[in-house]
Amino acid sequence: MSSQPPEAKAALPSATVLSAIQQFAAQDAFTSDSLHPFALTPDDNIASLRKLLDTANQAALSLGAHLSLPLSNPKLLSLYRQQTNISYAVQQADQNVRHVVQSLRKRVGITFGEDIPLERTQLPEWFMKRLLDWGTSAGMEAFNDPERDGHSTVVLGGKVLVVDIDFSINRTHPEKPVIDVATCKTAYAIPNSTATSSTGNSISLDGFLADAIRAFLNEVQKDDAERDTVEAARLGRLLSDHFAYLMKLDHLALSEGDGGLRWFNFIDRMSLEVEKLAGSEADAIGRQEYGSAVPLDIFLVRSHALPLPYLTTPSISFLTYLSPLAYLTLLRTSSPSKSTTSHLPKLDISFNHLRTALTSHPRPPGATLATLVLSPTAPPAYHADSMSMSALDTRLSSSAVPNAAEMEHVFPAAREAQGPQGQQFTWILDFTDGGKHPGVVMSKSRMHDIEVVVNPFSGLDHIESGQVSYGTGSWVDLLLNPQAFVSPERYTAIYTSPTSAHPPLQLRLTTPNEPGFVLEAVPVRTLKEVWGILEIVREQCWLNETLRSCQWVPEGLNQDPSSEEPDDTTVTDDDLQAVLKGTVQPRKIPVNVSLQSQPHSDALFGGADMDAFSLGGTTSQRRPVIVMTTPERPQISGLVEIRVSFDPGRPRGVAVGVNGAMGVDLRLDAMEEVCRRGGLFGLPGRVWKKAHEIH
Repeated sequence: MSSQPPEAKAALPSATVLSAIQQFAAQDAFTSDSLHPFALTPDDNIASLRKLLDTANQAALSLGAHLSLPLSNPKLLSLYRQQTNISYAVQQADQNVRHVVQSLRKRVGITFGEDIPLERTQLPEWFMKRLLDWGTSAGMEAFNDPERDGHSTVVLGGKVLVVDIDFSINRTHPEKPVIDVATCKTAYAIPNSTATSSTGNSISLDGFLADAIRAFLNEVQKDDAERDTVEAARLGRLLSDHFAYLMKLDHLALSEGDGGLRWFNFIDRMSLEVEKLAGSEADAIGRQEYGSAVPLDIFLVRSHALPLPYLTTPSISFLTYLSPLAYLTLLRTSSPSKSTTSHLPKLDISFNHLRTALTSHPRPPGATLATLVLSPTAPPAYHADSMSMSALDTRLSSSAVPNAAEMEHVFPAAREAQGPQGQQFTWILDFTDGGKHPGVVMSKSRMHDIEVVVNPFSGLDHIESGQVSYGTGSWVDLLLNPQAFVSPERYTAIYTSPTSAHPPLQLRLTTPNEPGFVLEAVPVRTLKEVWGILEIVREQCWLNETLRSCQWVPEGLNQDPSSEEPDDTTVTDDDLQAVLKGTVQPRKIPVNVSLQSQPHSDALFGGADMDAFSLGGTTSQRRPVIVMTTPERPQISGLVEIRVSFDPGRPRGVAVGVNGAMGVDLRLDAMEEVCRRGGLFGLPGRVWKKAHEIH
């Protein structure tokens, strides 16, 4: 018997309607929170959706063709049904096994430890070899000079970029040599260039690479009891990623020829200008109230995002928001120090401490960072339009500096030059640090605002669109309960005063009927687009971190019977008199919480139907508002309404308004300070205490 050819054997498992459809039922077929253009890998999901549409059309044609078959034999139909059940079980088992295997291979954050030699005397030679391996794996040419007089030099170079690193090796104790970075110098030059300025270097890049190498050396040279091989492997992988990113710039600079150095030096030029702008904003805020050192949390809500060049990558990052808890943690662990750079903003937290905290692993919760990086993805179609839309694609800035809106930087157009194998590149504003951290939960309206910033005419397609979720749940569910299959109408939480100044507050949050998405990366072209996106994200982060300050549970689901208050059937005359006089102490104070928005006073058009046409006044100019209602004090009917809105124009970045509470002396500036420190949901308790002090 002749055997079948390999091609025939490979084609034996022919596709059926069931197998064609079932491949899209896999757990990793789609990422539910990434089916939008601002995901980290939107092209993969778009391709999968197109494949699903094609498969559905083919399945419909196949089923329509089978309708004409005379299937009148009941036994044949029973065999078909049995065969379908067996095929489904086999395909389901195969799908589950594949999912487990792929999940194990694609685990993020799971790293095997660095293979550090046990003999400490071999550490210098081992490290030099590792450094050369990282350079060659990134496409660099690597050279190592032998050790001489306690120094060894490693040269890593591309076609344009050259990195010269000098290491000092201390062999005072021969059994325990110590290696450190003596100097690190980078230089780049376009070969055979006829331009007048074809060479350059970056002191900031020198320090960034030196710090990254020094961090790895410090970890691997610790004592055996303190050394963490997994952390050393993580630091080594980061260093390898830095070299790979620099080689992308190297190839783009080489392919562009004269003028290609802009791929290396435009980050330094832009960083200097945005740092000067941040310094001017800090000075303007300090003159108003805070003096020389401005609190970092106030700076972040009242000015542009804080620029941090060369923080996590050879590019620029922006600190967008800090939660009250994250700011307090930084403030308590920071030591006072004066900035040696005159153009940097004068803040109450030193830049060295801030950089150390933001680059630590894991990153402190409550900090929102965005990094401008060059991504190997094709630019969106609307990037091909070179028309200047500076009047439409930007928002009104909340900066305290009048001329802040005049600053503009157009990023090097990556579509003019292609990478290896014709690969295209796009500048993106990454909120995940290359997939190492989750993105930012955003409401649908703010995602649309971001879309209008980067593509102004996209708003024309969404003017008539409502905010109905169609069963997808609310963005609050994505924030507070992302694993839930049922979207509750409300969430509840208990807020307890740290000083027992008032009874516990029974918070009842009504979820808005608006779906949400996870913002991961946005393609950008200009600095104004970056500013506009970060202001929208900052408003959302204020909402997110405020909600996260309490432990919310879905109302009516997973209730713990032991948490219910026992019924007290013993009632005394004193209790009755307290009820009649209105002095009874409630066990809990009910507070209803809702999320709203209010129009910005500077919007050009006030109507909702014209939001897409508002020059600089898009729908994102509706500031987020948290509304809390609680009953008036006894003997007075009605409700007390407390409105807290995000307002960068206020001294503390929030505005508090109280309706009701007649006769109660309330200091709104003190309540704003409470909100700044994370006690927003405790305001109803403070109003209750002030009201009962009147008696």
